[in-house]
Amino acid sequence: MKYKPPKFSTLSEMATIDVARLTEDEARNILEGIRWPEGPTCPHCNGTNVTRLNSDPKKSTRDGVIQCKECRGQFSVTVGTIMHRSHITLRQWVQAFHSMCSHKKGVSALQLQRNLGLHSYKSAWHLAHRIRYAMKEDPLASALKGTVEVDETYIGGKSHGGKRGRGAPNKTVVLALVERNGRLRSKPVQTISAKELKGAIRENVDQTSQIMTDEMLSYRGIGKEFYGGHKTVDHSIGQYARGKDYNINVNSAESYFALLKRGIHGTFHHVSKKHLARYCDEFSFRWSQRKTTDGERTVAAIQGSEGKRLTYQQPQ
Repeated sequence: MKYKPPKFSTLSEMATIDVARLTEDEARNILEGIRWPEGPTCPHCNGTNVTRLNSDPKKSTRDGVIQCKECRGQFSVTVGTIMHRSHITLRQWVQAFHSMCSHKKGVSALQLQRNLGLHSYKSAWHLAHRIRYAMKEDPLASALKGTVEVDETYIGGKSHGGKRGRGAPNKTVVLALVERNGRLRSKPVQTISAKELKGAIRENVDQTSQIMTDEMLSYRGIGKEFYGGHKTVDHSIGQYARGKDYNINVNSAESYFALLKRGIHGTFHHVSKKHLARYCDEFSFRWSQRKTTDGERTVAAIQGSEGKRLTYQQPQ
């Protein structure tokens, strides 16, 4: 039987779909339509001459199994994605993707467990981390361009002895690079040394860009490497914007940090240093996709799941 592409081919208008009432077949059609808009491609040999197998309990043939006529391999829409070999239903996966893409400050694993009807917190926690992995931007993605704001903040832990910010113990430094009115990348860094911060800028920002930071000494001299130079504001004297139309600032980065901290403190309550990078990926993804609809954001996250695996025993 020749394969026919599903009618349910997009999640762009997810607002019109009641995700809580999706059937397993509808969820499969949604995922297949997003991954294979032109019809399935075999993940084993990249062949396109495929056929759908009829489910048969006697032969242990599950719903949604497709066979490649070129290599004879069998596969489904989850093979080669973060959903591969998962016992969570496709309906629950679609609901989870949509929920994490539509909550501005994130959604906790406990809330996902309740909403999806999962049997254990561990399953919900691992599911959420796999979706965060799908949200992670490809390291080979294009560099940030234009005016790029760079700033750092401190996450987690408790300050002892009244110290806050720089010098506070038990906290992790998070660096954000924000393409003004565009994309954002953030990640934990080990130190605020010039070598580490400048290295992150060189790695993520196009050389035609203009860099904006605060007056921290670690950034000094970076402007020589970028066509647009380096502009600063001095937070130590209460200066948060200057220049014509006050366009020299790092307010976009500060806004992102405020959102990240509200999510961590208000939704997740505590995030370990070991997994903080995953939460940065999640919040960076939603920020970069903030001008799209919840449905379009969900499509982008599902598309990002291809070619990625994340096991519970060896989280990346």
